[in-house]
Amino acid sequence: MTLPALPFDLTLWGATWMGLTVLVAGFVRGYSGFGYSALVISASSLVTNPLHFVAVVVILETAMSGQAWKGAGPDVDWRRVGFLLAGAAVGMPAGLWALTRMPEDQARAAIAIYVLVMCAVLLAGWRMRAEARGAGANLGAGVVSGLANAPGMGGLPVAAFFAAQPMPAAVFRATLIAFFPLLDLMSAPLYWLAGLVSWDTLRASLWLLPLSFVGNWLGSRHFFGTDPQEFRRFAILLLAVLAALGLGRALW
Repeated sequence: MTLPALPFDLTLWGATWMGLTVLVAGFVRGYSGFGYSALVISASSLVTNPLHFVAVVVILETAMSGQAWKGAGPDVDWRRVGFLLAGAAVGMPAGLWALTRMPEDQARAAIAIYVLVMCAVLLAGWRMRAEARGAGANLGAGVVSGLANAPGMGGLPVAAFFAAQPMPAAVFRATLIAFFPLLDLMSAPLYWLAGLVSWDTLRASLWLLPLSFVGNWLGSRHFFGTDPQEFRRFAILLLAVLAALGLGRALW
């Protein structure tokens, strides 16, 4: 019996790898609220062109944000969200223009280096004395997020920016939940224009969506006794390993 063609010409091994990756990434996101897109994109670089999965993770992230939205609304800092989106509107087209003009291995290397830098920033534990609620700081963070969202990983710089501030945990979580789907909706037409959306995007999203939901639900149950902050450190280290492997493939 002939197996149906897999999205993005993945091999059976590659499809299995991506299925397991999405399940684990969903678990990490549900447990710690961190790293889904970065884990999926970094893992995809080991079996295919990582740009294939950019629009896929945007669709899956948006769906999971709806799963997490319940009860978050009152804690959203909408002023921050507005500044971040305004900055991202500037950074996103520039980042996408640059990334889509790179050869595949250069794009793979650029994504891996970016992820490794962000992992180092997050592990360094940089802290600010007061919250940065002004327009300038949040617009700047939004520009960086927009640039980084070219490969679908605009959440890492915003998460690092928020984590460095003495923000209430509920505001931290709710503001990220509100920002990410709006950033993805803004990015969607740009991905289409850049040629990153195809029928394979839809096929892969439909195939991976149940695994994302299951992983996210399992992670949110907090089966482990580990504190979410400590678990986040494990997620960052896992992400760094995947990025290093992706960089190694790009170079050698």
